Amino acid sequence: MLEDQIKIALDKVRPSLQADGGDVEFVSVADDGTVSLKLTGACGGCPMAQMTLKMGIENHLKKEIPEVTSVIGV
Repeated sequence: MLEDQIKIALDKVRPSLQADGGDVEFVSVADDGTVSLKLTGACGGCPMAQMTLKMGIENHLKKEIPEVTSVIGV
C-alpha cells in the first residue's frame, strides 16, 4: 500500500524531470520509511541530482505521505 502511494506521488513530479530529459524509478521502501529511488536519463549524471532528490522529491513525498522519512539515491 505504501509503495503504491509513493508511485502515485512520484507520477506527480515525473513530468518536471522528464521536461529536463530525466526520470525517476522507484526501487524500494524500508520499514523505517526510507525510500530508495534511481534517477535516470539526464538526471542520473546531473551534478544537481542530490539536490533534486532531497529538496524536490523528498519534500514532495514527505508532504504527500507522512510515513516517508527520507529519500536516498541508488
